[in-house]
Amino acid sequence: MDAHGGPYLNMRTLCSPLGAARLCQLAMGCAVIAMVTHSAGYSGSQGVFCMAAWCFCFTMSVLVFFLDATRLYSCLPISWDNLTVTCAAFATLLYVTASVVYPLFFVRSECPYAGCDVRNFRIAVTVCSILGTLAYGAEVALCRARPGQTMVGYMATVSGLLKVVQGFVACIIFGALANRSEYSRYVATIYCVVVYAFCFVLTALVVIMTVCGRTKAVRCMSFDRFVVVCTLLEVLLYLSASVVWPVFCFDTKYGSPERPSSCPQGRCPWDSKVVVAVFSFVNFGLYVADLIYSQRIRFVSSHARTNSRV
Repeated sequence: MDAHGGPYLNMRTLCSPLGAARLCQLAMGCAVIAMVTHSAGYSGSQGVFCMAAWCFCFTMSVLVFFLDATRLYSCLPISWDNLTVTCAAFATLLYVTASVVYPLFFVRSECPYAGCDVRNFRIAVTVCSILGTLAYGAEVALCRARPGQTMVGYMATVSGLLKVVQGFVACIIFGALANRSEYSRYVATIYCVVVYAFCFVLTALVVIMTVCGRTKAVRCMSFDRFVVVCTLLEVLLYLSASVVWPVFCFDTKYGSPERPSSCPQGRCPWDSKVVVAVFSFVNFGLYVADLIYSQRIRFVSSHARTNSRV
């Protein structure tokens, strides 16, 4: 028993829908990693990404579950509720990506040279990865702010969850930029890269300030107003980048509107430019939605709710 007369372990973590979702995350993560290392296998940059995503999410889930079950999170100078929903949302996106990439590159209907056992293991890996995605998505759904709640952590709101998605999409854009995108050919495309980097840093700053409980660090305005100002700036910047990038990449004066026939598969600059253009519009839409939702929320990010759970 602890000093307050309660059990040492947090029974809410062990015996609740949220606890069940986290246990499922651990089970699916362990199963995926074990099957991949045992027989399913992986290779190339796509396989490395999938394995890194699964290992990262499994490690993160172990830490979250352990700290929550033992109540040791109360020793950390963070907003625990904001941290856990952020981790769950990010893990959901990683699992979704891995659940698409792995079968796309490694699962075939016919048996590979290594035999049908390898194919069957790869199918099982895909199924467990999809189940892991559902488990992480369930945690996000359980922690998400409900209509009518007057006090919620910012990261549990739609606006907060959109921040995680925006950062993830920005990482996709950076990956495409690094893959022979030829962004340094024109000043205009360099400007777009600066916009993507600046908006990513601004989004990450909002998330970090929320998770670390440093929302009062903004002295000239309230934090929710600061979020709205940042989001409006990001909307304007992404709008400009979403117009400038396609013009300087696909207009006949600067580039090619069609994919060159001689361009090698997987190493074609034109493909990377298309990925950047598409996800620029995706992130622009996410920032617009974020701006709309951020007008309607009120949240708290102090340790009040966290301490009340101890």
